[in-house]
Amino acid sequence: MTEAIKAADFQLDMSGEPCPYPVVAMLEAMQALQGGQVLEVLADCPQSINSIPADATRAGYRVLKVEQQGPTIRYWIER
Repeated sequence: MTEAIKAADFQLDMSGEPCPYPVVAMLEAMQALQGGQVLEVLADCPQSINSIPADATRAGYRVLKVEQQGPTIRYWIER
């Protein structure tokens, strides 16, 4: 996750949504992407710091970067 991150093709803002909704929405959104496209997810649910990367990886997607700025956590996930 240390390589340069390309700009996200799509953004999903799940700020204010409680878990597990950010994970569910991320998995649904990823299905609509083409191979190589990147989804940027914003969430402020504290549990998402573990669940989004774990579920994305388990589904076969590549977590490129995770960045926390205050309560907001940003994820870049490649299909």
